[in-house]
Amino acid sequence: MLRYVLIPFLGLAGPFAAHAADPVIEQATAEPSGDTWRFSVTISHPDTGWEHYADGWRVLDMAGNEIGLRALAHPHVNEQPFTRSLAGVRVPAGTTQVQIQARCNLDGWAATTIVIDLP
Repeated sequence: MLRYVLIPFLGLAGPFAAHAADPVIEQATAEPSGDTWRFSVTISHPDTGWEHYADGWRVLDMAGNEIGLRALAHPHVNEQPFTRSLAGVRVPAGTTQVQIQARCNLDGWAATTIVIDLP
């Protein structure tokens, strides 16, 4: 007699359904300020509250090394997209491009980055 056991597989739908899209960087700018830089980044993400929200973004050199991190301290459920800045970032001399990558507290770092040219 052939029996189908479906119950163990039903649990798989829950974790996958709970994950929303990665945070999306809508815009990013960089301004020199003396010997450091100020970055402003606009992010959109389907924040649902403390259990799932965009919780940061970072500046990477083109080799993927982190040179700046902006933690986001709370959800932005009713403020989408939103912009936050980070000042005092030391960018290595001669750098002409950097990457920006966003993160959410549930899924981690987004799979993609955007590249911005430094003026």
